[in-house]
Amino acid sequence: MATIEQPLPTVAKSDSRLTFRQRTALRHTLIHLFLIAGVVVMFIPLAWTLSTSLKSPGEVYLFPPTWIPKEILWSNYAKAVTAIPFFRYLWNTSYITLVSIAGKVISITLVAFSFARLNWRGRDAVFLLMLSTMMLPPHITLIPQFILFKYWGWIDTFWPLIVPTFFGGPWLTFLVRQYFMTLPRELDDAARIDGCSSFGVYSRIIMPMAKPAILIVIIYVFNGTWNEFLLPLIFLHSPSNFTLALGLRMFQGESSTSWNLLMAASLLTMLPVIILFFFSQRHFIQGIVFTGVKA
Repeated sequence: MATIEQPLPTVAKSDSRLTFRQRTALRHTLIHLFLIAGVVVMFIPLAWTLSTSLKSPGEVYLFPPTWIPKEILWSNYAKAVTAIPFFRYLWNTSYITLVSIAGKVISITLVAFSFARLNWRGRDAVFLLMLSTMMLPPHITLIPQFILFKYWGWIDTFWPLIVPTFFGGPWLTFLVRQYFMTLPRELDDAARIDGCSSFGVYSRIIMPMAKPAILIVIIYVFNGTWNEFLLPLIFLHSPSNFTLALGLRMFQGESSTSWNLLMAASLLTMLPVIILFFFSQRHFIQGIVFTGVKA
């Protein structure tokens, strides 16, 4: 007689796999933890600079080092600005930076407008030639520049640091040109119908709409000029013409270095750059993206 096999009872298995929402939340959590760890690592040098600027000279050399000074000396900042002609160097740096920003903005936007909005013979070839100069390291041209500026009598003046900024630069010109190309061509046609010249289109139509591009030029030029060390070191010889980057070297003596005063002066020097970045961070990111029409 045939027997009927009974099916074995099945045990329900619990699904241990994460849902899509849980996997997404876990991934975002890991990404944020990684970014926070990176921020902490990047913040360590700044925190150590602040800690050292508030220490006494003897506490700077303690081992193991201490993060929180036993006695917080805010007077180090007053000593730092009086140990060297800090405000004289601040004026020199501010003057060079502001004039350099004006020169870069004028020259770069004009050249970028020509490459992006005007049609002329050989435009693309000249644009490629300009981009090819990015492959040339700037240090190679230092000797010819020094010989030329010495022949003109510009050594130990601000002219070698200011005049070249009125001749633009390939990298920022490329960025601004890419931004100008995103603006509708119909704006140029409408302006020309109303009687605008090419310069009128540039000044009345394009420039008012190019605020993100102009801001990114200002940020790049400010940061590069404010922190520039090599060019002032080569072209400036008199202490009265020194910039802040050169002035910080005066804290390094032959036998010892006043690290607490050096760190205090360094923080004061970094302060304008930090303030500029925090107030213009949104515009900086917006200018980098270069997508769509931005007003």
